[in-house]
Amino acid sequence: MEMRGAVAIVGIGETPVGKVPDRSSTQLHADAIESAVRDAGLTLADIDLLMTGNSRPRPYLYHAEMVAEYLGIRPAHCLTVNTGGSTSAALIQYAAAMIVTGQAEVAVIAKADNLATGMGRQATIESMATIGHPEFEAPTGLLIPALYALVAARYYHRYAIKPEHVAEVAVVDRAHAALHPTAQFRKPLTVDDVLGSRLIADPLHMLECAAVSDGGAAFVITSAARARDLRQPPVYLLGMGESHPFEHVSQAAELSETGAADSGRAAFAAAGCRHEDIDVAMVYDAFSFIQPMQLEDLGFCAKGEGGEFVAAGHTRLGGRLPTNTHGGVLSHSHAGKPSSLFMVTEAVHQLRGMAGDRQVPGARTALVHTEGGILASHCTAIFSSEVPQ
Repeated sequence: MEMRGAVAIVGIGETPVGKVPDRSSTQLHADAIESAVRDAGLTLADIDLLMTGNSRPRPYLYHAEMVAEYLGIRPAHCLTVNTGGSTSAALIQYAAAMIVTGQAEVAVIAKADNLATGMGRQATIESMATIGHPEFEAPTGLLIPALYALVAARYYHRYAIKPEHVAEVAVVDRAHAALHPTAQFRKPLTVDDVLGSRLIADPLHMLECAAVSDGGAAFVITSAARARDLRQPPVYLLGMGESHPFEHVSQAAELSETGAADSGRAAFAAAGCRHEDIDVAMVYDAFSFIQPMQLEDLGFCAKGEGGEFVAAGHTRLGGRLPTNTHGGVLSHSHAGKPSSLFMVTEAVHQLRGMAGDRQVPGARTALVHTEGGILASHCTAIFSSEVPQ
């Protein structure tokens, strides 16, 4: 089935991020959805496919149905999916298939949570422990940062990675966040600041680890034909790819390479474009080292050279591949699953030419790469502001 250019994102919505104590996860979902639908020039009643990811502080058995109930709507289709940070991008493929086959016309993907104010310190620690294998990892007391640190240590060792190069990821993210009016962290950083911050799990320092946030986002997808008649300029889906090489770190065949290689290869093939066609990229980076690692596996530079690629300024505004122009997961926000959705909405801002001071001039094609678990689940999507030929 030909999916290239068949669907488009026509509306986006974002909530405030950081600490939003007056809004529950459900209310944040509603705010983001209403904003996205309004942006598209549609109404809540137009939604016939609603997809969400469950809340961590307050989960529901049927989360998407609960959100629909809260909004007072009855979509023909509801779906709650969780593949961690890659969820938001992976759902685009499902929405596209439903639309192309005529089972849905207007799909909304929404993710929101209040990890910063909806969970106490102990609950946050306990939630970080549940991701490890219950027999082979959790009993050792490994939390999420420590599991990522195992991967980082292997990557650093195999390719002789320089910590100062990886620290530059946090510096660039913060520089971009300073240009975003609603990013959670906007104070400038230096490499010395990053490497001088407290060690959380060797080799990861505090400023290389994303803090938890409240916040949410949503976007509306419809057919390319209908998109042409709506309020906003369409952002077309060119191609996608997924990869799910393992679930638990202890079961991974190789820690210094990621599923981004497979998902990226599939996305480029489906999109029919080359690496040099990408004007702006969003690459998931809840921990600093995974951005250069995934840039390598996506094919933007050779293995072991991702840190040098970042340190050379290629991911900055004005560089060869401006990356995470909203501030990334490290500086814009990290509300769990919504983090990857903010990467999609930022790509839409860029391709609409509406990113303000952080706008990449003439941006026409964007790549979004998301990952979930401990680099367990990957999804790569390529978008364009132009109708595919």
